Amino acid sequence: MSAHSTAIGVSSKRGIWGGGNEPLKASYGKLMMWFFLLSDIFTFAAFLITYLSIRVSYPAYAGPAGDFVGSNEYWPVPELVFDAIPFVHGVHAPLVFVGIMTFILISSSVTMVLAVEAGHRNDRNDVVKWLLWTILGGATFLGCQAWEWNHFIHGTDSGSALTYINSLNNLVSEVVHGANLNVNEYGPASFAQLFFFITGFHGFHVTIGVFLLFLCFYQAAVGIYDGRGHYEMVEKIGLYWHFVDLVWVFVFTLFYLI
Repeated sequence: MSAHSTAIGVSSKRGIWGGGNEPLKASYGKLMMWFFLLSDIFTFAAFLITYLSIRVSYPAYAGPAGDFVGSNEYWPVPELVFDAIPFVHGVHAPLVFVGIMTFILISSSVTMVLAVEAGHRNDRNDVVKWLLWTILGGATFLGCQAWEWNHFIHGTDSGSALTYINSLNNLVSEVVHGANLNVNEYGPASFAQLFFFITGFHGFHVTIGVFLLFLCFYQAAVGIYDGRGHYEMVEKIGLYWHFVDLVWVFVFTLFYLI
Protein backbone atom coordinates (compact mmCIF):
# COMPACT_ATOMS: atom_id res chain seq x y z
CA MET A 1 0.00 0.00 0.00
CA SER A 2 1.33 3.38 -0.97
CA ALA A 3 2.02 6.17 1.48
CA HIS A 4 -0.60 8.29 -0.28
CA SER A 5 -3.39 5.73 0.16
CA THR A 6 -2.35 5.19 3.77
CA ALA A 7 -2.58 8.93 4.40
CA ILE A 8 -6.06 8.99 2.83
CA GLY A 9 -7.17 6.09 5.00
CA VAL A 10 -5.89 7.75 8.16
CA SER A 11 -7.51 11.04 7.12
CA SER A 12 -10.88 9.37 6.51
CA LYS A 13 -10.77 7.82 9.98
CA ARG A 14 -9.97 11.15 11.56
CA GLY A 15 -12.72 12.94 9.66
CA ILE A 16 -12.59 16.27 7.89
CA TRP A 17 -10.80 18.01 10.75
CA GLY A 18 -7.70 15.82 10.40
CA GLY A 19 -6.14 16.72 13.74
CA GLY A 20 -4.34 19.79 14.93
CA ASN A 21 -5.34 22.41 17.45
CA GLU A 22 -9.06 23.21 17.86
CA PRO A 23 -9.96 26.86 17.07
CA LEU A 24 -9.86 28.92 20.27
CA LYS A 25 -9.52 25.58 22.13
CA ALA A 26 -13.27 25.09 21.68
CA SER A 27 -14.86 21.78 20.78
CA TYR A 28 -16.97 21.28 17.67
CA GLY A 29 -20.16 21.36 19.75
CA LYS A 30 -19.33 24.69 21.41
CA LEU A 31 -18.33 26.23 18.09
CA MET A 32 -21.67 25.22 16.58
CA MET A 33 -23.49 26.71 19.56
CA TRP A 34 -21.61 29.98 19.06
CA PHE A 35 -22.55 29.98 15.36
CA PHE A 36 -26.21 29.44 16.25
CA LEU A 37 -26.13 32.21 18.84
CA LEU A 38 -24.49 34.56 16.35
CA SER A 39 -27.32 33.99 13.89
CA ASP A 40 -29.86 34.54 16.67
CA ILE A 41 -28.14 37.80 17.60
CA PHE A 42 -28.80 39.07 14.07
CA THR A 43 -32.45 38.03 14.33
CA PHE A 44 -33.07 39.75 17.65
CA ALA A 45 -31.10 42.80 16.54
CA ALA A 46 -33.34 43.12 13.46
CA PHE A 47 -36.48 42.92 15.61
CA LEU A 48 -35.23 45.45 18.16
CA ILE A 49 -34.01 47.87 15.49
CA THR A 50 -37.45 47.64 13.89
CA TYR A 51 -39.01 48.42 17.26
CA LEU A 52 -36.76 51.45 17.73
CA SER A 53 -37.51 52.71 14.23
CA ILE A 54 -41.26 52.58 14.83
CA ARG A 55 -40.90 53.90 18.36
CA VAL A 56 -39.07 57.09 17.30
CA SER A 57 -41.63 57.71 14.54
CA TYR A 58 -44.21 58.54 17.25
CA PRO A 59 -43.95 61.50 19.62
CA ALA A 60 -43.67 60.82 23.34
CA TYR A 61 -46.46 61.69 25.74
CA ALA A 62 -45.68 65.14 27.14
CA GLY A 63 -48.49 65.74 29.65
CA PRO A 64 -48.71 65.04 33.40
CA ALA A 65 -48.45 61.36 34.29
CA GLY A 66 -51.77 61.48 36.11
CA ASP A 67 -53.57 62.62 32.94
CA PHE A 68 -52.19 59.91 30.67
CA VAL A 69 -54.70 58.08 28.49
CA GLY A 70 -54.03 55.83 25.55
CA SER A 71 -54.00 57.49 22.15
CA ASN A 72 -53.01 56.63 18.60
CA GLU A 73 -51.26 60.00 18.42
CA TYR A 74 -48.35 59.23 20.77
CA TRP A 75 -46.39 56.31 22.17
CA PRO A 76 -47.47 54.94 25.56
CA VAL A 77 -45.53 55.62 28.76
CA PRO A 78 -44.22 52.18 29.84
CA GLU A 79 -44.36 52.80 33.59
CA LEU A 80 -48.02 53.78 33.24
CA VAL A 81 -48.85 50.67 31.20
CA PHE A 82 -46.89 48.02 33.12
CA ASP A 83 -47.83 49.08 36.63
CA ALA A 84 -49.81 46.11 37.95
CA ILE A 85 -48.73 43.26 40.21
CA PRO A 86 -50.47 39.90 40.76
CA PHE A 87 -53.17 39.53 43.44
CA VAL A 88 -53.17 43.26 44.16
CA HIS A 89 -55.87 45.29 42.41
CA GLY A 90 -55.80 49.01 41.90
CA VAL A 91 -52.24 49.58 43.15
CA HIS A 92 -49.96 51.70 40.96
CA ALA A 93 -46.54 50.01 41.07
CA PRO A 94 -44.59 51.12 37.98
CA LEU A 95 -42.39 48.35 36.55
CA VAL A 96 -42.21 46.55 39.91
CA PHE A 97 -43.46 43.24 38.58
CA VAL A 98 -41.30 43.47 35.44
CA GLY A 99 -38.32 44.23 37.69
CA ILE A 100 -39.05 41.08 39.71
CA MET A 101 -39.24 39.05 36.49
CA THR A 102 -35.90 40.45 35.38
CA PHE A 103 -34.27 39.72 38.73
CA ILE A 104 -35.49 36.11 38.59
CA LEU A 105 -34.11 35.57 35.08
CA ILE A 106 -30.75 37.20 35.85
CA SER A 107 -30.49 35.13 39.04
CA SER A 108 -30.96 31.99 36.95
CA SER A 109 -27.84 32.97 35.03
CA VAL A 110 -25.92 32.94 38.30
CA THR A 111 -27.11 29.41 39.13
CA MET A 112 -26.22 28.37 35.57
CA VAL A 113 -22.66 29.65 36.10
CA LEU A 114 -22.47 27.58 39.30
CA ALA A 115 -23.71 24.50 37.43
CA VAL A 116 -21.04 24.93 34.74
CA GLU A 117 -18.36 25.43 37.41
CA ALA A 118 -19.51 22.26 39.15
CA GLY A 119 -19.29 20.44 35.83
CA HIS A 120 -15.67 21.48 35.48
CA ARG A 121 -15.09 19.79 38.83
CA ASN A 122 -17.08 16.71 37.74
CA ASP A 123 -19.28 17.21 40.78
CA ARG A 124 -22.54 15.56 39.77
CA ASN A 125 -24.47 16.51 42.93
CA ASP A 126 -23.71 20.21 42.55
CA VAL A 127 -24.46 20.14 38.82
CA VAL A 128 -27.87 18.60 39.48
CA LYS A 129 -28.60 21.05 42.31
CA TRP A 130 -27.75 24.20 40.38
CA LEU A 131 -29.47 23.01 37.20
CA LEU A 132 -32.63 22.44 39.22
CA TRP A 133 -32.48 26.00 40.56
CA THR A 134 -31.94 27.29 37.01
CA ILE A 135 -34.96 25.36 35.75
CA LEU A 136 -37.09 26.77 38.56
CA GLY A 137 -35.92 30.29 37.71
CA GLY A 138 -36.74 29.88 34.02
CA ALA A 139 -40.14 28.32 34.70
CA THR A 140 -40.99 31.08 37.18
CA PHE A 141 -40.07 33.72 34.62
CA LEU A 142 -42.35 32.09 32.06
CA GLY A 143 -45.18 32.01 34.59
CA CYS A 144 -44.66 35.72 35.30
CA GLN A 145 -44.65 36.50 31.59
CA ALA A 146 -47.88 34.56 31.12
CA TRP A 147 -49.53 36.65 33.85
CA GLU A 148 -48.21 39.86 32.30
CA TRP A 149 -49.58 38.89 28.88
CA ASN A 150 -52.94 38.07 30.44
CA HIS A 151 -53.10 41.46 32.15
CA PHE A 152 -51.96 43.25 28.99
CA ILE A 153 -54.63 41.50 26.91
CA HIS A 154 -57.50 42.17 29.32
CA GLY A 155 -56.41 45.73 30.16
CA THR A 156 -57.68 48.13 32.78
CA ASP A 157 -61.21 48.62 34.10
CA SER A 158 -61.56 52.07 32.55
CA GLY A 159 -60.04 51.38 29.13
CA SER A 160 -59.40 54.17 26.61
CA ALA A 161 -61.65 55.89 24.08
CA LEU A 162 -59.99 55.37 20.69
CA THR A 163 -60.79 55.91 17.05
CA TYR A 164 -59.30 53.28 14.76
CA ILE A 165 -59.84 51.34 11.55
CA ASN A 166 -61.13 47.83 12.24
CA SER A 167 -60.54 44.62 10.28
CA LEU A 168 -63.45 45.50 7.94
CA ASN A 169 -61.70 48.78 7.06
CA ASN A 170 -64.37 50.80 8.87
CA LEU A 171 -63.61 53.78 11.10
CA VAL A 172 -64.73 52.92 14.63
CA SER A 173 -64.85 55.01 17.81
CA GLU A 174 -65.27 53.08 21.04
CA VAL A 175 -63.85 52.43 24.48
CA VAL A 176 -61.14 49.79 24.11
CA HIS A 177 -60.11 47.46 26.92
CA GLY A 178 -56.82 45.61 26.72
CA ALA A 179 -54.86 44.74 23.61
CA ASN A 180 -54.93 42.59 20.52
CA LEU A 181 -53.12 42.76 17.19
CA ASN A 182 -55.59 45.28 15.74
CA VAL A 183 -56.12 47.78 18.54
CA ASN A 184 -55.12 48.36 22.15
CA GLU A 185 -56.11 50.78 24.87
CA TYR A 186 -52.52 51.87 25.49
CA GLY A 187 -51.63 53.52 22.18
CA PRO A 188 -50.85 52.74 18.51
CA ALA A 189 -51.60 49.24 17.26
CA SER A 190 -47.90 48.69 16.52
CA PHE A 191 -47.14 48.98 20.25
CA ALA A 192 -49.09 45.81 21.07
CA GLN A 193 -48.00 44.05 17.88
CA LEU A 194 -44.33 44.55 18.67
CA PHE A 195 -44.85 43.69 22.34
CA PHE A 196 -46.52 40.38 21.56
CA PHE A 197 -44.06 39.48 18.81
CA ILE A 198 -40.77 40.35 20.47
CA THR A 199 -41.55 39.29 24.06
CA GLY A 200 -43.26 36.19 22.65
CA PHE A 201 -40.22 35.33 20.53
CA HIS A 202 -38.01 35.73 23.59
CA GLY A 203 -40.42 33.68 25.68
CA PHE A 204 -40.23 30.93 23.05
CA HIS A 205 -36.44 30.91 23.47
CA VAL A 206 -36.82 30.68 27.25
CA THR A 207 -39.25 27.77 26.85
CA ILE A 208 -36.76 25.90 24.65
CA GLY A 209 -34.05 26.70 27.20
CA VAL A 210 -36.08 25.27 30.09
CA PHE A 211 -36.66 22.09 28.08
CA LEU A 212 -32.93 21.76 27.33
CA LEU A 213 -32.07 22.43 30.97
CA PHE A 214 -34.46 19.70 32.10
CA LEU A 215 -32.94 17.27 29.61
CA CYS A 216 -29.47 18.20 30.87
CA PHE A 217 -30.63 17.88 34.48
CA TYR A 218 -31.98 14.38 33.84
CA GLN A 219 -28.86 13.19 32.04
CA ALA A 220 -26.63 14.55 34.81
CA ALA A 221 -28.80 12.98 37.51
CA VAL A 222 -28.66 9.47 35.99
CA GLY A 223 -24.88 9.68 35.47
CA ILE A 224 -24.70 9.92 31.68
CA TYR A 225 -22.09 12.67 31.83
CA ASP A 226 -20.05 10.73 34.36
CA GLY A 227 -19.89 7.94 31.80
CA ARG A 228 -18.64 10.37 29.18
CA GLY A 229 -16.03 11.71 31.55
CA HIS A 230 -17.01 15.37 31.10
CA TYR A 231 -19.92 17.81 31.50
CA GLU A 232 -19.47 19.77 28.30
CA MET A 233 -23.18 19.62 27.50
CA VAL A 234 -23.88 21.68 30.63
CA GLU A 235 -21.51 24.35 29.34
CA LYS A 236 -23.09 24.39 25.86
CA ILE A 237 -26.60 24.78 27.24
CA GLY A 238 -25.21 27.39 29.63
CA LEU A 239 -24.07 29.47 26.64
CA TYR A 240 -27.60 29.40 25.26
CA TRP A 241 -29.12 30.31 28.63
CA HIS A 242 -26.79 33.27 29.14
CA PHE A 243 -27.67 34.49 25.66
CA VAL A 244 -31.39 34.34 26.45
CA ASP A 245 -30.81 36.31 29.66
CA LEU A 246 -28.68 38.91 27.87
CA VAL A 247 -31.31 39.43 25.18
CA TRP A 248 -33.90 40.09 27.88
CA VAL A 249 -31.75 42.94 29.20
CA PHE A 250 -32.08 44.66 25.81
CA VAL A 251 -35.80 43.86 25.53
CA PHE A 252 -36.37 45.18 29.05
CA THR A 253 -34.43 48.37 28.33
CA LEU A 254 -36.19 49.18 25.05
CA PHE A 255 -39.74 48.19 25.97
CA TYR A 256 -39.97 49.17 29.60
CA LEU A 257 -37.45 51.95 30.16
CA ILE A 258 -37.49 54.01 26.94
